[in-house]
Amino acid sequence: MTSTRRWLLTTYKSSGDAGTFKWTLPAWAGTLPDGRNYNTCPGASACAPLCYARTGTYQFRNVKAAHEANLMMVLDDLPGWEAAMTAELQHPRYRGGKNVRCHDAGDFYSPDYIHAWMRIMRSAPDVRFYAYTKSISMFREHVEPDPPANFKWVYSLGGREDDLIDLETERHVDVFPDEEAVEAAGYTSRGDLGDLISVLGPRKVGLPANNIRHLKTKQGGKRFSELERERKARRRAPGKQFSSGRP
Repeated sequence: MTSTRRWLLTTYKSSGDAGTFKWTLPAWAGTLPDGRNYNTCPGASACAPLCYARTGTYQFRNVKAAHEANLMMVLDDLPGWEAAMTAELQHPRYRGGKNVRCHDAGDFYSPDYIHAWMRIMRSAPDVRFYAYTKSISMFREHVEPDPPANFKWVYSLGGREDDLIDLETERHVDVFPDEEAVEAAGYTSRGDLGDLISVLGPRKVGLPANNIRHLKTKQGGKRFSELERERKARRRAPGKQFSSGRP
């Protein structure tokens, strides 16, 4: 009897991302089944309460359990996870110009985790890896000096380190309330073209807000970057105190 193989990477189902695989962690902050607290998105800020990955199908019991299992694998045995991912990427299904998105939920949460990914990338030079990230300072220190040739990334606004991004020269994305707002700001809409436009296309890419009604209501017709600027202004206001934990 043959057993069913458990792939670490799963496939995208949208036509715009054909030939793309993904690795997913639980989004932002939470508690694992064994009681450990985690934060996989240390750069998250204004984006956190509006995150698509903290609602809908991502919160289905079986889906959330799979993402938590991924995180526990990394936390409990990072070298073992790295070895398993490295071995998996040698499989024929990843040949022929395939893409891997690091995190359609979660982010690069520590230097050790970043370096494990970069070693994995270098072990599979024929695969293109890409990511959205709000871990700007970690990328400045650990990725930008010597990135793998097959790794593309885009900085994502709405996080604690927005101020570190040069909006005129660096590739970045912002989340807008709708397509009209994207166009009015002079950004290129990702539309139905898939994620790769964000790392291979124009420098400024706009993502229309998710159509989940309560998230659109919370966003209030503003860009993620605008919400973050407002949040920081409130923190600087006299008499206002904010904790260093969740936004």
